[in-house]
Order: sequence, then C-alpha cells, then structure tokens
Amino acid sequence: MKADWRKSSYSGNSTDEMCVEVAGLVGGVGIRDSKDPGGGRLTVGVDQFGVLLQRIKAGALDRP
Repeated sequence: MKADWRKSSYSGNSTDEMCVEVAGLVGGVGIRDSKDPGGGRLTVGVDQFGVLLQRIKAGALDRP
C-alpha cells in the first residue's frame, strides 16, 4: 500500500522551508522530512502522534 504523504496547509510552497510530512500507515503515523522524501521516516502510534500534536500546539517543543 502506497502512503499518502501530506504536509500542513499552514506550510508555504517555498522549497527552502523546514516542513515535515505525515501519512497514515498500517500501525501508526509516518513522519518524514519534506525536503528529503526518500530519506528515513519515523513511525509512531496514533496515540503518541496525538500527544506530539498537543505538545506542539502548546509550545512545549519551541526552541528558546
């Protein structure tokens, strides 16, 4: 099954932006670098992905 990778609608169309893409995968959610789609990917469980999104939205992972 081919993954349907997508990035946030909040991401611009510029190729120099730092963005990630996500895809629903069997057993979880795939995360990869949009600039290197052929590179590695991280797969996390659906629950863990939800926690990650909550932390991102809360600013818990912002760089100082």
